[in-house]
Amino acid sequence: MTSSSPEARTRTRDPDGVRRRILDAAAGLFQTRGFNATGMQDIYAEAQVTSGAFYHHFIGKKELGIAIIRERVAAAVDETWLEPVRSAATARQGIKAAFTNVIRGLDAGEGVRGCPLNNLTLELAYAEPEFRVELKAVFDGWRRTIAEKISQDRARGELETSDPKALAEYVVAVYSGAMALCKVDQSSAPLADGLRQLSRTLAKPRS
Repeated sequence: MTSSSPEARTRTRDPDGVRRRILDAAAGLFQTRGFNATGMQDIYAEAQVTSGAFYHHFIGKKELGIAIIRERVAAAVDETWLEPVRSAATARQGIKAAFTNVIRGLDAGEGVRGCPLNNLTLELAYAEPEFRVELKAVFDGWRRTIAEKISQDRARGELETSDPKALAEYVVAVYSGAMALCKVDQSSAPLADGLRQLSRTLAKPRS
C-alpha cells in the first residue's frame, strides 16, 4: 500500500486548521503589504501550505480576500468596536473604551499598520465591486451599532442629537481618519486627540 502525500495527510488530519492558517497568513500579509502586492507564493510560504492545499479551500485570491473580510476583519471590528459599544452603559463610555483599547494596543506594538478595514477599503473599494459590497456591510454594521446606542442615550436624556445616524457616521469617520494619521505618524497620538474631541461631543447635556 502506498502512503498518501503530506498534503493529503494534512487535509485528512486537520482541514479546518489548514484553512485557518491560510486566513491568518493572508490577513497578516494583506495588512502589512496590501492585497494587490501580496502574491500567491507569499501566501503559500507564510501559511506553510502547498498550492493544492490552498485550492482545496479557496477558488482563488479574490475568494480568499472576501473570506478574510467576513471572518477576520468583521470579527475584529465586532471585538474592537461593536461589543464595547453594545455592552457599555452609554455610547460615550463604549466609544471611549474602544479608542482606549486600540491606543493601548498601538502603544504596546512594534509599529502602526493601520486599521485592516480602512486599509482594504482604500485599496479595493473603488476598483473591486465585490469587495466594496463586503466592506460596506462591515461599515454598515459598525455605524448601525453606534447609532442604536446613541438613540438609546437620546431617549434617556443622556445625549442631545437630532440625528443618531449622522453622529454615528461622524464617530466612525473620526476614528478612521485618526487611524490613517496614526499610520503615517507611527504614533497613537491622533487617536488620543480624536477621543478628546469626541468625548466633548458625546458629553451629557447640562441640565
